[in-house]
Amino acid sequence: MPRQVPTPRTVDIPSAEAVAKERERLQYKKKYNRTLRSTIYALLVVAALAVLVATIFLPVLQVSGTSMEPTLTDGDIILLLKSESFTTGDICGLYWQNKLLLKRVIGGPGDIIDIDAAGNVTVNGQALDEPYVTDKALGECDITLPYQVPENRYFVMGDHRSTSVDSRSSVIGCIEKEQIVGRAFLRVYPFDRISLLLQK
Repeated sequence: MPRQVPTPRTVDIPSAEAVAKERERLQYKKKYNRTLRSTIYALLVVAALAVLVATIFLPVLQVSGTSMEPTLTDGDIILLLKSESFTTGDICGLYWQNKLLLKRVIGGPGDIIDIDAAGNVTVNGQALDEPYVTDKALGECDITLPYQVPENRYFVMGDHRSTSVDSRSSVIGCIEKEQIVGRAFLRVYPFDRISLLLQK
């Protein structure tokens, strides 16, 4: 039987232009992958820094409930500013029984707080100017007035005086300084109500 001679294969040799295009395509792919990796790393670093800043310096809090109306409403998102000092009028985020509450500082250590039947508040004998309160009321109050704030504690109240449960009630009482997370600094949502919340 005659031996079959294999048919020679034809090999297409790419042109110099095709080689250049392929090299360009591979370089672009390599550059794209490198850029994508760098972008992902940068985003991860930014996200980590944002979480760190939010945790340490500017905690983010969503308002739940109506105790701070009309100043803050249910669903508002605010930033808290870490602080070591608090004055009358500051809105503060504070821990109470594993919950984070928002209340306004009325008086600090040693201050004498009094509230009349109509809900007018005096601190150390001086009437408190409260333009942020539209619903004055004595509210849920079972403490003996006038009331002196103990050392290292703060007397806090919600702006919606008829519904807020706060230092007027012995259930919550005065807040220890260590319970306060920080002062309300900025409302960031809803966007049409972005505003500073710090006292002037």
